[in-house]
Amino acid sequence: MNRVIGEKVLVVAELSANHNQNKQVAIDTIKAAKYAGADAVKLQTYSADTMTINCDNEFFRIGGGTPWDGKTLYELYDEAHTPWEWHEELFNLAKSEGLLCFSTPFDKTAVDFLEEIGNPIYKIASFEITDIPLISYVASKGKPVIMSTGISNLDDIKLAVNTCKEAGNNDILLLKCTSSYPAPIKEANLLTIPDMRKRFGVEVGLSDHTIGPEAAITAVSLGARVIEKHFILDRKMGGPDSSFSVEPEEFKTLIEMIRKVESALGEVTYEIPTAALGNRKFSRSLFAVEDIESGELFTVKNIRSIRPGDGLHPKLLNEIIGRPAATRIRRGTPLNEKMVNWST
Repeated sequence: MNRVIGEKVLVVAELSANHNQNKQVAIDTIKAAKYAGADAVKLQTYSADTMTINCDNEFFRIGGGTPWDGKTLYELYDEAHTPWEWHEELFNLAKSEGLLCFSTPFDKTAVDFLEEIGNPIYKIASFEITDIPLISYVASKGKPVIMSTGISNLDDIKLAVNTCKEAGNNDILLLKCTSSYPAPIKEANLLTIPDMRKRFGVEVGLSDHTIGPEAAITAVSLGARVIEKHFILDRKMGGPDSSFSVEPEEFKTLIEMIRKVESALGEVTYEIPTAALGNRKFSRSLFAVEDIESGELFTVKNIRSIRPGDGLHPKLLNEIIGRPAATRIRRGTPLNEKMVNWST
């Protein structure tokens, strides 16, 4: 996973259904992701028949305030799926653009298909994190596994992580996620990110369905190594995921912000930064604030800790008070060790 991610946060443009069943739109979206500064694009590999059955009873009709209310599951997935015959061309296009391309499989046949075209990473969607046979099969391929946790409780995550490990795959990254579309930012609960890393001993990231850049930027500051956002050429195109997807200029701005946050985080160090080193001169130090004759005792009246920083360290003030001057000192002169008679 670390080799795939590299030193920078991996920013993933999720294509999802934002091609509206038009291959040229999918091609243009991948090129726009490159323009915006994305590191990777992600597809979804399923068909309506691998996801559900064509049934119109109350169990299969979507409701509850989602963007897809009124549709059946079959209708939604038939509209939203990325045709499998596009995949290889889209993978090759992404590679030619210098982008990593990978996919989310939703059943074993999708995994087998993705293996044939050289898929380098597997993503487990939030709603599949309880599909333990699928996770085990994906993990058995020996490739990095990214799992979204949008509808998971702690036991679900433990089971999914342990399933990967039992399949001999420890190369796991968990994505904090709120599976609401769009997701309220007050329910992002991003402090879970560092806890998740500590609790499970894996890399972490954010699959972000909120509107705006704030959640993603905050996640990076908390240690997220992957940021995934749904990406669309233009929300006016419509489509199943358009309402919570970001457009190219928005994505470009977000990525620029992420890179600035990364730069600001830097590393753990207590060295004075190069940019601030010159200003050390303006810290406090010990100066003569009155003319002092040779042999005259130093007092709180004739020496003080003031700016600039050319004199002795202020920590020496109490040691010097009461000692005689070793030489005549003019007002405004920084003290040095030779000016103090240390023997008395």
